[in-house]
Amino acid sequence: MNKIIIGQYYPVDSFIHRIDARVKLLGTIMYITFLLFANNFLGYIISGTILGILITISKVPPRLMIRGLRMILFILIFAAAINIFLTQGETVLFQFLFIRISLQGVLMAVQMTARLILLIVGSSILTLTTSPIELTDGIESLLTPLKKIKVPAHDIAMMMTIALRFIPTLADEMDKIIKAQKARGADFDTGGLIKRAKSLLPILIPLFVSAFKRADDLATAMEARCYRGDINRTKMKETKMNLWDFLALSFMLLFGIVIILTRS
Repeated sequence: MNKIIIGQYYPVDSFIHRIDARVKLLGTIMYITFLLFANNFLGYIISGTILGILITISKVPPRLMIRGLRMILFILIFAAAINIFLTQGETVLFQFLFIRISLQGVLMAVQMTARLILLIVGSSILTLTTSPIELTDGIESLLTPLKKIKVPAHDIAMMMTIALRFIPTLADEMDKIIKAQKARGADFDTGGLIKRAKSLLPILIPLFVSAFKRADDLATAMEARCYRGDINRTKMKETKMNLWDFLALSFMLLFGIVIILTRS
């Protein structure tokens, strides 16, 4: 669980934790959208600076964010390699036979890697600073207008929250299965691609069985507590947006305007 940050909640008292869940959801969507508009290093530097400020205010340990990036290290390397070797440019840095590396390809690889890191870390702040209950209520509240066209907003919100919450749980379960299989002499590191694919079966089968068992236990627990979705459901704590919430949204809009203005 220490290697995955998406889906985890870090309980601490901070300004970011106290912001309304709906504001954090909208802010995360805005951050991801505006980050996709960035197309130069100035935009990524501004985005990284804003992200660093948010992490500092949230009181989430930076080492937790860095540790979570280990799980996507392969994706980062793959994305960088694709851009380095496939991006054509005029300034050639290295060429041997069909291998050609240009300055433009290297710069594109750096930008794509930075974008992926900023996307993952920025999205993780949402779950790290928002409890599952608040996240469910926030998603349901944002989807409430869709109830007029018979969209099950509460069910969708519940499923999304449970899916996010079970990511680190299943990752922890998979780690236990791998260690148990290695203790019994299983080898996952040697052999060709086909052999390694076959060696995953002793991991995937127990993992799927465990996932279905957890889902069944959760359904039984919800039924035992007379869970009936949003039928006659009331909330112990009604969420209301205050001045700080509107200021947070205004700050994200300002961030988006700055990113758009810095486009080259």
